[in-house]
Amino acid sequence: MNQTPKKRERKIAFSSSDYLDYAGFQRRTPKKRMTAGTVVRRSLLVFFSLLLFIIISVYTLVFTVAHGPSETVRDLLVQAADQASATKWVPYLFLDKSTVKEILDQGDVVSREVISLQDYADKGDDKVTDEKDEWEGTQDGLQFFTVKGATYTAYMMIVKDPSRVFVGTSSDFKSGKQGINIFDGAKKYGAVAAINAGEFSDPGGVGTGDNPIGLTYSQGNCVWNDGQKRTFIGIDKNDRLVVSEPMTKAKAEELGIRDAVSFQRGNVLITNDGDNITLHRADGNTGTAQRTAIGQRADGAIILLVTDGRTASSIGATHNDVIDIMVEYGAVTAGMLDGGSSAMMYYENYFDKYGYDVEKLDKYQKRGLVNKYKAFTTPRKMPTFFMVAPVSDGTEG
Repeated sequence: MNQTPKKRERKIAFSSSDYLDYAGFQRRTPKKRMTAGTVVRRSLLVFFSLLLFIIISVYTLVFTVAHGPSETVRDLLVQAADQASATKWVPYLFLDKSTVKEILDQGDVVSREVISLQDYADKGDDKVTDEKDEWEGTQDGLQFFTVKGATYTAYMMIVKDPSRVFVGTSSDFKSGKQGINIFDGAKKYGAVAAINAGEFSDPGGVGTGDNPIGLTYSQGNCVWNDGQKRTFIGIDKNDRLVVSEPMTKAKAEELGIRDAVSFQRGNVLITNDGDNITLHRADGNTGTAQRTAIGQRADGAIILLVTDGRTASSIGATHNDVIDIMVEYGAVTAGMLDGGSSAMMYYENYFDKYGYDVEKLDKYQKRGLVNKYKAFTTPRKMPTFFMVAPVSDGTEG
């Protein structure tokens, strides 16, 4: 009888670890490798989600402030926004035009405080000392120091000889050229120091500073006259600072103006008539901002002032703060200049002359900028600056 041979079974032995690996392999779905495009898309999604959250949060906060119970805070923020070209439009997102206008008009109301020249001189005796002591050991014929206030840090230069202070311009204002920054302005004129000066067209905070606004003089010549009525800040041929509300070219010529710029309206700070000093306060203008101003003491010395702003430690100065600083240091005439991101003071190698720690300075300060530049752009291009010429005789006092 033929018997069918039995099939031989082949046994494969698995260890327990092999079985688990095998079974896991069967169940596991292969992972897809994340591409660069996926990483970029996810990163952008996170970024824009965060940005949207911040925008909504800021909008909600500002809307609450604008329509909340504190009109004082609301007015401060509106007036502060109005100081910078890049933020002038912000209040209109939350308030109607008539309300914004009312707040800004309130800030323009001037209350005049009149003080006799003698009483005023006594008020400043603690800061204005004997001339010999005051100028002893100074460099470049000027004093340079920092002034601290409750909401600001200010930088001041007092120039002994007023004839050294003049208006420098970026161009002839006829060729359509853009303005220049403060570093190039100082280099152009060989100036030892400079501050920003007059107003210029600056739509959205991105203006090119090509032309000034308002009557403008430089080194004895009228270089711009567009007929626009602005606060006038100038120096005559007798080295006397002249500050007034709108001035005509005919009047400027009559006064012998050699250098001058213009800035908006309501920026007269201090005037004098030879007998009395008048402080032009704006009690309703509570907006803090970066500020620039120029003043003159009774002895002729020119005061140049710039304040920091837009930081937690120095949110900025008000209109009246600037007056108070000028009074404290003996100014008998003073006017406000362009502020916001235009506010800049340059002093050649001040860090070496005054022993600053260069490692703590930012890249612009290492080039001679005294204050901290707070803007999203490089230092502004502007049409005009108040320049300080080097001492002509080689002396420092």
